[in-house]
Amino acid sequence: MNRTVKKEDQTLSERILGDTPGSYVDRTVDRAFAHDGTGIQALVALKGFKSQKIADPEKVSIIYDHIAPANNTTTANLQHSLRDFSLREGFTFFDIGEGICHQIMSEGICMPGEIVVGADSHSCTMGALGAFATGVGATDMAGIWATGETWFRVPETIEISLSGELCGFASPKDAALMYIRKLGMDGATYKALEFTGEGAGNIPVYGRLTMSNMAVETGAKTGLFYSDEKTREYLKSFGKVAEIQTPCDCSYEKSVDIDLSDIVPMLAVPHRVDNAVPVTDYSGTKLDQVFLGTCTNGRYEDLLSFAKIVSKNKVQVRTIVVPASKDVLKKAVSTGIISDLIEAGCTVCPPGCGPCLGAHMGVLGEGEVGISTANRNFKNRMGVGAEYYLCSPATAAASAIKGEITSPEEIL
Repeated sequence: MNRTVKKEDQTLSERILGDTPGSYVDRTVDRAFAHDGTGIQALVALKGFKSQKIADPEKVSIIYDHIAPANNTTTANLQHSLRDFSLREGFTFFDIGEGICHQIMSEGICMPGEIVVGADSHSCTMGALGAFATGVGATDMAGIWATGETWFRVPETIEISLSGELCGFASPKDAALMYIRKLGMDGATYKALEFTGEGAGNIPVYGRLTMSNMAVETGAKTGLFYSDEKTREYLKSFGKVAEIQTPCDCSYEKSVDIDLSDIVPMLAVPHRVDNAVPVTDYSGTKLDQVFLGTCTNGRYEDLLSFAKIVSKNKVQVRTIVVPASKDVLKKAVSTGIISDLIEAGCTVCPPGCGPCLGAHMGVLGEGEVGISTANRNFKNRMGVGAEYYLCSPATAAASAIKGEITSPEEIL
């Protein structure tokens, strides 16, 4: 029997899933997506089902971002098969160069109040728009293709209560590293994070996408912001009309308080995301490579933050820039950012994941040290035997022009 509570007593996750924490529910999925890696795996799983009929093809998106363009014949052949299947079945298909799946889905596709499921761990990104967004494995994704629905355990919710405003060179990425440090990498396993308070309202949508993206680094199922006027204006730019979600007087499993005005530029030290410290603790660490991009920090505002620092300078280390989507790239070209980055000595790659997953376009060599705006610094992730620090775009830029880990506050 379904248990329900009054709407005014519910967290946002409970409101969207329509039940109380700990309940198991079957729900229709509003948006489903997979990329060139998990999409291929889901197709293999689907072929093992009794029926391969697709329930709601118009709700499914396939986005090529992980190894795109293909790096060898085997990859190209696999992508060819998924491409043909997607187009034949009527999926919405985004080929190479369109961008990262999470960014594409946030550009006017996902809406507040929707249930969004992606075959990738960082699918929680769309929680920034007030959606219940989460990741699943390839077999579960195949099940969604076949039935149009999936099961959930309604998660308990941890409140991340934000006050104040970010100042100086502190960014939403630094705030994300701070809440991860406070919770730990398993401190919110199968919970929902809910960002609340006046501070949450002060964070622009691009920053909310960064903070929701990294919720999974605490073990969380998703990380949500309430849709507000900022959300509405953001989605209006894509021709969409968004609902406003009003927070309720609800109960949380626990609350974590963060004053955004206390945040300083942060760094996640190898090989744990929760090993977060002020950048100045590691100032002077020599670098072999800087990487700006990913679903965490590859948006236009991230490129702009980076360009403001490297413009009229020369980078002193290999510097790779990968815009998160074609729309981001086009805007960066039209405003002159890409020209400035190239002039500064950066290598600009086509939209996609870049070296984040350790497959191509900038993988580090053994013994090399890099700094990245990505979301994970696990051992061997972006190069066997290499080390990667995580940081904000501003810290990445300052480090690029010095050739060593540098806080932007140290040079500007």
